[in-house]
Amino acid sequence: MFGSFIKKSRAKSPWIMHFDCGSCNGCDIEVLACLTPLYDVERFGIINVGNPKHADVLLVTGTVNHRNKKVLKNLYDQMPEPKAVIAIGACGNTGGVFREAYNVVGGVDKIIPVDVYVPGCPAKPEAIIDGVVAGLAKFAQKVEEAE
Repeated sequence: MFGSFIKKSRAKSPWIMHFDCGSCNGCDIEVLACLTPLYDVERFGIINVGNPKHADVLLVTGTVNHRNKKVLKNLYDQMPEPKAVIAIGACGNTGGVFREAYNVVGGVDKIIPVDVYVPGCPAKPEAIIDGVVAGLAKFAQKVEEAE
C-alpha cells in the first residue's frame, strides 16, 4: 500500500531534470524561461532537480554527439522507473542543422527512448510547456501500468 502511495505521488508532483547535449543554448534559454513567473511551469507541481536519481522526467536539448552520448545514456539509466523523456528542439529531435556533421549521432532517440518530441528552433516556451504536459500524461500512464 505504501509503495502505491509513493508511485501516485510521483505522478502528481514530478521532478524534472534538464540535460543539454550541446546545443546553441537557444532551447536551454527557453526551458529556463518556462521556470519564470511569466510561464510558471511549477504550477503543474514540477520541480527542477539536478540529480538523475531524483528525476522522473528528463528534458533533453541539443544534438547528441559521440562525446556526450554515453553521458546521456548514463543519466537515463540512473533515473528510477518509470520515467519519461522529452526531446526539445530541432537538434534534440533530429540533430537539427548539425545532423550531417561527422561527430553527430543524431537526435536523442538514437540513444534513449523518447516519449514526447517538442518541435522548434528554438522551441517556444508555450510549446515546451505543451510537451511537458504531454510528457506528464505519459509518465502518469506509466505509473499506473507499473502498479
